[in-house]
Amino acid sequence: MNLADLPLIGPFAEFDFMARALAGCIALSFSAAPVGVFLLLRRMSLTGDAMAHAVLPGAALGYLVAGLSLGAMTVGGIAAGLTVAAASGLAARNSVLREDASLAAFYLLSLALGVLIVSVRGNSVDLLHVLFGTVLALDSATLTLLGGIAVVTLLALRLLWRPLLLECYDPQFLRSVSRLSPLAHYGFLVLMVLNLVAGFHALGTLMAVGLMVLPAATARLWTRRLLPLLVLAVALALLASTGGLLVSYQFDTPTSPTIVLALGLAYLFSLMAAPQGALRHQRPSATHYRA
Repeated sequence: MNLADLPLIGPFAEFDFMARALAGCIALSFSAAPVGVFLLLRRMSLTGDAMAHAVLPGAALGYLVAGLSLGAMTVGGIAAGLTVAAASGLAARNSVLREDASLAAFYLLSLALGVLIVSVRGNSVDLLHVLFGTVLALDSATLTLLGGIAVVTLLALRLLWRPLLLECYDPQFLRSVSRLSPLAHYGFLVLMVLNLVAGFHALGTLMAVGLMVLPAATARLWTRRLLPLLVLAVALALLASTGGLLVSYQFDTPTSPTIVLALGLAYLFSLMAAPQGALRHQRPSATHYRA
């Protein structure tokens, strides 16, 4: 039997652009989903969304200088994301604003600036490319970048495993017993920005955070243990991105939103059916906490 005749395999076997899109989604699933798990544990999921928009002006400036250049847009996006993270932290430490408020202010400024740059110097096609990505047009250089970021992310998470866990559950204890606290904190921010830039190239700035946050949130409804949580988040990202690509191919829908909607449907189903979901999860009564 010819693989091209199989409905679930045929599009990937027959069309090179579908195979490249699948390879890009696999790389993103193995890098962004684990980062999303730690975002969830650190209660920073909305921070991920803010940072996804914060990379836009840097990518837009890269586009302004060199056009749709992978290197220029990557370097610009990373620089913009790290700048917004550092600026919001400085504003929070030197003013009455909390970090979430300062981050919201800076990311809104970044988003508006990025859209303005692309709109003024580009056209509607360029703007759609930046906002929603071109996962069906990934080339070899972009796939190499996504694969490299996935490898760096997995190696960094392995090296920072213990300090990251401690910072998730008791950051003050980590600061008191180890000098690795700043490394864990800022190293994780760098990983987050790298993965958001990778997601930006494939899914666009509006959809990039979906493959990071939704698999982690869905997996958390099914398990409390960390290793199964990581594995399940990656598996959900793989299944939803593959399903989203197939649905987009069959029904000619925008690919990035279709992938994120597939992740959203998995989340809504889990919210109803999972052990920690809305219907089955029983909150402890007040007497449970009494001595």
